[in-house]
Amino acid sequence: MKDLLLYIARNLVDDPDAVSVTEVPGDQELTLELRVAPEDMGKVIGRQGRIAKEIRTVVRSYAQRTGVKVSVDIVDQ
Repeated sequence: MKDLLLYIARNLVDDPDAVSVTEVPGDQELTLELRVAPEDMGKVIGRQGRIAKEIRTVVRSYAQRTGVKVSVDIVDQ
């Protein structure tokens, strides 16, 4: 799941080297924290959060196949 999120984010931004994903295990679910360069934040979030919502949907649907609950957080650096 981490690799999928990295792949999606790196293809959306202008500075793919600044993209990082951190896994934060929780009680019920795994949280993936996505960090991108400040100037690429708008490209990852999209208008009215549409791109961010679709990224979360793709990652969650992939995680359902493996039986893991996942949430994606986009974090400022």
